[in-house]
Amino acid sequence: MGFTFFLLILTISSVVASPNPPFNQIHLLMPHSGSAGLKHPDLDCLSWRLAVEVHNIQNWKQVPGECKTYVEHYMLGEQYRKDFDIVTEEAYKYAKGLNITKDGKDIWVFDIDETSLSNLRFWASDNAAFGTIPLNITLFVKWVEEETAPAIPGALKLYKQLIELGFKIVFMTGLDEAYGEIRSKNMKYVGYTTWEKIIYNKASEGSGVVYKQAKRKELEEVFGYRIRGNVGDQWSDLLGTNPGDRTFKVPNPMYYVA
Repeated sequence: MGFTFFLLILTISSVVASPNPPFNQIHLLMPHSGSAGLKHPDLDCLSWRLAVEVHNIQNWKQVPGECKTYVEHYMLGEQYRKDFDIVTEEAYKYAKGLNITKDGKDIWVFDIDETSLSNLRFWASDNAAFGTIPLNITLFVKWVEEETAPAIPGALKLYKQLIELGFKIVFMTGLDEAYGEIRSKNMKYVGYTTWEKIIYNKASEGSGVVYKQAKRKELEEVFGYRIRGNVGDQWSDLLGTNPGDRTFKVPNPMYYVA
């Protein structure tokens, strides 16, 4: 009993005396599970996020206020990056096993916001508070116009790997085409230097599932492309007709697009 107690004290002391977090850990996670230490038994934020990611919770408008701290720690900590990277790593494993034709028609579709580019600096600001405040389109557009959104490392790595394998890349976003030149410039600056097509939304084309399935259908049935893979942060990027041979959902608990 005494020896066990000694080991427990030694373990606690080691944790308390541990050095600073690794240089690549942007935000030190709180040493709690579930709701990041929040005492809301009726709303377990980890379970809420899981239900969101597997699409059991749909059509939600904003992050519950009780979960702001949890989402903050998730997005700024290591777990978000690990979750994102495991998806893109699996996508690459799948892509390596495909036979690429030489007619240039094998494409891979990428969403842009929160898939290829990160708007986390905007969502972390007081204007959005990690999705707990309703989106202010005017302020988001100002953020887009800054042209400073960084690439998400896992997505940029996958993008380069797919090009090496021989895929053509198509970017598809719900962002209005009025901001297409700005966003494209941002994309190139952070490393997405080439693509087969980049598709922006026109005001008359709707949004979400309806818009994206129509564009994918056009790619395959009008232009003759084969969508071999499709990656996005929203289920609306992946559902509907012509989704691609295989889809990959990357995490995003900050907002929902129907």
